[in-house]
Amino acid sequence: MNRRFFIAGAGTLTLTNLLAGCGDQSRQTLRVQLLKNSLPALVLSLFRKEIGQGFALDFKPQSQMRVLFEQLQLPHRLPVANEQKPSSFPLPIPFMASKAPQIPDLVTLGDYWLAKAIQQKLIQPLDPAQLKNWKNLPQAWQTLVRRNAEGQIDPAGKVWAAPYRWGTVLIAYNRKKFKSLGLKPPQDWSDLWREDLRERISLLDQPREVIGLTLKKLGKSYNTQEDLRKVTNLKEELSRLHRQAKLYSSNAYLQPLILGDTLVAVGWSNDILPAIAQYQEIAAVVPKSGTSLWADLWVKPAQVSGNSSSELAYKWIDFCWQPDIASLLSSQSKAASPVLAQTKRTELSKELQKATLLLPDPEIISKSEFLNPLPATALEQYNSLWLEMRRGPGATSA
Repeated sequence: MNRRFFIAGAGTLTLTNLLAGCGDQSRQTLRVQLLKNSLPALVLSLFRKEIGQGFALDFKPQSQMRVLFEQLQLPHRLPVANEQKPSSFPLPIPFMASKAPQIPDLVTLGDYWLAKAIQQKLIQPLDPAQLKNWKNLPQAWQTLVRRNAEGQIDPAGKVWAAPYRWGTVLIAYNRKKFKSLGLKPPQDWSDLWREDLRERISLLDQPREVIGLTLKKLGKSYNTQEDLRKVTNLKEELSRLHRQAKLYSSNAYLQPLILGDTLVAVGWSNDILPAIAQYQEIAAVVPKSGTSLWADLWVKPAQVSGNSSSELAYKWIDFCWQPDIASLLSSQSKAASPVLAQTKRTELSKELQKATLLLPDPEIISKSEFLNPLPATALEQYNSLWLEMRRGPGATSA
């Protein structure tokens, strides 16, 4: 499982009423399938104002990233139109014909799914020459979407996606409980190994995240590909961390924290930030040594041709990267625009200057990493070490 399987955090305006009746067939229409709550409705309203009444917008939200990925796969699973099929009917019956789904111009996809989409030929590359604001993206976000034909990171590869928002993995804690027990709040990954947190931690049920944060504690990269069994103290540190955990979960890690059954939870910022807004006893920190990053992307389905709606799709991507729109998107959602990732804090709006969990200091971001796709041999090592770690006495999955 992965963050991108689950429902996005609440907090943005709904698009349903805004887009009612927007799919006017008499006008050129930009069709987009996106992750629910990943886009403030005001951003779309401003885009509609910018492009004028000559175009229509058809934005359809989906609650899970998995659904969006499966819809990208759908046209590849449909039978070929001219394929001869056996039938007991001598003549074709019109009402039995299946209508092919309308292919959207753009689809939201998480960076976790990007390699699979490229490998399965579900999407096509974008042309950065048509994106004047491409240059505003920090290098890490440009690198994230440059891939070879196998979906692996390649500085010389094609641009396969356009990042429009991102977040981090945070350490959340119950500050009410910490205060009553006289405990010092956590600041970095090393705090997860503290004796006073024994069996009081919720960890993600994710090998790359848990092994990755342990590698980070040891001064290594989340994307380490060397023989993990040769990494000094890694196996021992994982064994100790397993004894610290009360449970592993990728979707129910916050409930025990809110109820006080655990004191600490490691989780994704778009889950934790809404919880902080709702429950005053919950606080969080961005690990100061760096953390893992995630991003949501616009991708172009393989079947979309270079028509006028494709041109409108490029306008939409570029619009999302305008500095004022990037600021609006960041302040009204639970994720930040990549355009602001390297912006000096003094140059941000007063609201965003205070939002250090949403938009950490550039120094911390520079120490953080996206989880890059790994070769099969490296993944086998991570999975093998994960299973070995989980066999020990301690926490179970929730």
